[in-house]
Amino acid sequence: MLNRWSAADAPDRSDPVAQLVYASQLLGADTGLVLHGGGNTSVKTTVTDLTGEPVEVLHVKGSGSDLATMDASGFTALRLARLRALLRLERLRDTEMMNELRCARLDATAPDPSVESLLHALLPHPAVLHSHADAVLALTNQPEGRRLVEEVYGDSVVVVPYVMPGFDLARLCAELFPAQVHPGTVGMVLLNHGLFTFGADAEEAYHRHIELVGRAEERLARRTAPPRAVASAGSPPVDRVRLARLRREISTVAGTPMVLSRYDDPTVRAFLARPDLARVATRGPVTPDHVVRTKRVPLVGADVAGYAEEYRRYVDEHRERARAALTVLDPAPRVVLDPELGLLTAGRRAVDARMAQDIYRHTVDVISAAEAIGGYQALPAGDIFDVEYWELEQAKLRRGGPVPEFAGEVAVVTGAASGIGRACAEALQARGACVVALDRDPSVTEPAGVARLGIQVDVTDRAAVDAALDTAVERFGGVDIVVAAAGIFPASQEIAGLDLQAWQRTMAVNTESVAYLFSRTHPLLALAPRGGRVVVVASRNAVAPGPGAVSYSASKAAVVQVARVAALEWASDGIRVNVVHPDAVFDTGLWTPEVLAARAAHYGLTVEQYKRRNLLGTEITSARVADLTAALCGETFAATTGAQIPVDGGNERVI
Repeated sequence: MLNRWSAADAPDRSDPVAQLVYASQLLGADTGLVLHGGGNTSVKTTVTDLTGEPVEVLHVKGSGSDLATMDASGFTALRLARLRALLRLERLRDTEMMNELRCARLDATAPDPSVESLLHALLPHPAVLHSHADAVLALTNQPEGRRLVEEVYGDSVVVVPYVMPGFDLARLCAELFPAQVHPGTVGMVLLNHGLFTFGADAEEAYHRHIELVGRAEERLARRTAPPRAVASAGSPPVDRVRLARLRREISTVAGTPMVLSRYDDPTVRAFLARPDLARVATRGPVTPDHVVRTKRVPLVGADVAGYAEEYRRYVDEHRERARAALTVLDPAPRVVLDPELGLLTAGRRAVDARMAQDIYRHTVDVISAAEAIGGYQALPAGDIFDVEYWELEQAKLRRGGPVPEFAGEVAVVTGAASGIGRACAEALQARGACVVALDRDPSVTEPAGVARLGIQVDVTDRAAVDAALDTAVERFGGVDIVVAAAGIFPASQEIAGLDLQAWQRTMAVNTESVAYLFSRTHPLLALAPRGGRVVVVASRNAVAPGPGAVSYSASKAAVVQVARVAALEWASDGIRVNVVHPDAVFDTGLWTPEVLAARAAHYGLTVEQYKRRNLLGTEITSARVADLTAALCGETFAATTGAQIPVDGGNERVI
């Protein structure tokens, strides 16, 4: 375990909150310690309030904040006297506790405090750090977990049996900690939960944390079990249609479109090759809070319906444990382990699937390490249910919030590096879709978040298109929407002087590439949970051509015919295909300032007049075209296919 503390970079002890921020970021930088909002940290100080009175304060991590990226604004200052008074209560519902914690804030606009705030208040030390270190959990998640912890740490830590986080855990620690603590105590291990360390300041607490995790790693390194055979180092090819079919089954059970992401590496392949995979992988999560992201157990294999039936039995068996009115969660798996497909994770959003993936990748490490020194053992199903259906989590469900229109859906957009294609990609992503952006321009690959995948590809390169679709499906699970926006406009030329190469290149990009993309995406669109949708970005020239643009006009007319035939052939598969006809969209790469000025001068107009040279006198932008394209993919046009819609402000020749 690498100690990342740098005396040169760390804030001075005179600023305990800044020093805590630094220590928190160091913990968060190591995924072997915390993942996606996990862990929490605090420091106790005295501040002067508005009345001039000194107030003892607990600065504690706000709920849901990410230790790796948080700053001082991510901490909430709570009045310690109030927290200590709450610890004297015998019983307190967690919803009541959270209300009391909110009321104890010095700043009402600060984030909701961590559910572990009372436990931080209980510990008498100024600085407290808490993580879910993989190595520590590999020790605790054993039939002899307590014995292993005591073997590794002796009496330098207080050991606390598992109790559900929140008030119950704080009360138990209030009973056990004073009885076990002594001057040499440097930490506290919560079985099946994680590690706490403390100190006079954040630096001391951090050094102790790293030292204790390192000792756990040293114990795990002395494995007594023989090493298992390592699976083949090569990643097997995966049928993208098979992945899309599995995604549809998961989405059907979930009752909503889901993203399905594939992960593969040698460690995962070795884990999936275990002969006892079904037994060890279905014992439960490493720590109960993971259940919110991964559910209690993964699906081993591909029987989604069987998994859903078993999940419903699990809920029925434990529903009496619920402390509040029960809102039953969907029964779809969030983790799938398949020796052929690999490690797959599902989520309503790409970020949810990524979080489940990160958590289960570390779960693989913990299970493997625990099995090597004894045997992996998770908490009983009832304890996991208590967290999955915790009244605080149920309250979040009841609060809900609007769901983005295309949440859980995947859109492939060609020509997505600029102009209309880029605007379409942005419009769909803004409405919740995961976007696979294709373009020959390398700028398309610039990072833009978990929900966007940019791939540099020439749409006329069929092998490259196939490879891009493979990558897209491995990342998101399928394709629901296709927007064909890639196109070129060759130099103006009359038919009498036709450049055959320019003609062929224009046809290849504007028509043939779309036909090929259609042929390759049809099986995926047919498996889209809410039905496939296709929009072709054609042109006014398709219906009202102008002189000197034969290659462009013919290619756009031809691609319209491709779309019309697709609308006829694919309707029975639930796929709708529509066309938009933009005209005079001047914020695209086709229109440089020089070209625009020249065309305006040709008509004796200013540039601004030329931009609005249509019946409505309005400017047509890429964003306008993108908004219509997104609308065509939505419910408003659910009964529309084969349509051709102009986006031109009104054109006399078209009308």
